[in-house]
Amino acid sequence: MRSTASDRGRLAARERVRSAAPQLLAAGGALLLLAVLLIPMLGLLLSASPAELWAGLKHPAVTPALWLSARTSFLALAIVTLLGTPLAYWLAKTRSALAELVSLAIDLPVVVPPAVVGIALLTSFGQRGVLGPALAALGWRIPFSTSAVVLAQIVVSAPFYLQSAATAFRKVDLDSMLVARTLGASAPMAFARVAVPIALPGLMSGAALCWARSLGEFGATLVFAGNLSGVTQTMPLAIYATLESDVRAALGLSVLLAAVAVVLLVSLRVGPRWFLARGSARGSLLHAD
Repeated sequence: MRSTASDRGRLAARERVRSAAPQLLAAGGALLLLAVLLIPMLGLLLSASPAELWAGLKHPAVTPALWLSARTSFLALAIVTLLGTPLAYWLAKTRSALAELVSLAIDLPVVVPPAVVGIALLTSFGQRGVLGPALAALGWRIPFSTSAVVLAQIVVSAPFYLQSAATAFRKVDLDSMLVARTLGASAPMAFARVAVPIALPGLMSGAALCWARSLGEFGATLVFAGNLSGVTQTMPLAIYATLESDVRAALGLSVLLAAVAVVLLVSLRVGPRWFLARGSARGSLLHAD
């Protein structure tokens, strides 16, 4: 009897621990969500009144930084998508040691600190860098110029597009490409009309992440391009520069970037689903006809 009562007690204690474990995990998750994610964003939004934020956005450094960030980030996005889409398709369809090495090289800027990326760019393209003398002979000077901003954004943002695009292209069936080729389509035409439409939701998500990473780039740009107003001072650099002199301008730019991030995040969640639902609806209509 005593042994049975003791066993029942241990079983009851185990059940209490098991029932308490999900509650503890939920409490820990809620604490992480509040302390690390929600509270900083709420603190940013509640740090100043709308009038103060609007006054901060009228700072002389804000407009040039906004225009420069828009130009450079969209140019970097265009270059990455134009050159990276064929590369992503090759990575998705190739199984070789070379493809693994290329994939590793692509992922490297994600794990390397941005400041290190900036120093690497400076030692590669600077006047005393590996390619510096050759570029100087051609009359090209990349460091501390707008071109340096674009190059830094490309290096740090390209992995996000390439990873997403390669994952999307892995969903493309090679049989559909072969059917297009047998119907007379050239390889580029089959790629553009078959592979790209199938992978388009993933390509759009990757492009959005790539653009967001370019827009928020700070460390590599600061080291490689400097912080010259109207030339290399992007929005993150303007926040850094105005934080000591005009906190309202820094807050205004910060809220603006946070709003862009929220809109982008919602678009990433809703956009691909809407696209897939619309494609399914079109397919159903065609099948009905």
